[in-house]
Amino acid sequence: MSRLSALYDTHLLPWLLDWACGVRPVSRQRAKIVPQARGRVLEIGIGTGLNLPHYDKSQVSELIGLDPGTELHRLARQRSREAGVDVELVGLSAERIPYPDASFDTVVMTYTLCTIPDPVAALREMRRVLRPDGRLLYCEHGLAPDASVRKWQQRLTPTWTKIAGGCHLDRDIPALLREAGFRLPDLQTIYLPGPRPLVFNYWGTALPD
Repeated sequence: MSRLSALYDTHLLPWLLDWACGVRPVSRQRAKIVPQARGRVLEIGIGTGLNLPHYDKSQVSELIGLDPGTELHRLARQRSREAGVDVELVGLSAERIPYPDASFDTVVMTYTLCTIPDPVAALREMRRVLRPDGRLLYCEHGLAPDASVRKWQQRLTPTWTKIAGGCHLDRDIPALLREAGFRLPDLQTIYLPGPRPLVFNYWGTALPD
């Protein structure tokens, strides 16, 4: 990695991601999902902590945030203090979650699956650490239903991943969840405002089969 690339990844990219993932339509999507978290909660890809203000503190007994991007943790700690939400930050990726089987009531995943190198392995780990009656709350962008939009997603993704922290525009979120052993009783979709290849959203509750 060149020095310029390292500077971009360490200093500029976190700021850009924080801004892009914090715009109002995305924040409204977070607000549909995060307040449903209950009990012992694991957030996958906590990033800069944009979900922290949305948690219902009266319903969460413990919150652990997993993210390999330790350069993002400083902002997450700041948001933790501002929101009054205690969180333990763990600098690891989700393909190997360092917790026992059936140890969480809720897993939260928002705008994260697009960047995980092995998404199915990560989802299987999330399923493993969920209690049998636990829930995965998800909100993700991904593969659009319109052929013309999908064509642009597939065309743009090789370049987009290089400038956007590994983000893939064309991942089929429901297919990945089902492959990992989840069922999707309330899957919802929408195009958010913005360039259509970037803004097709899926959200809902995933339950272990």
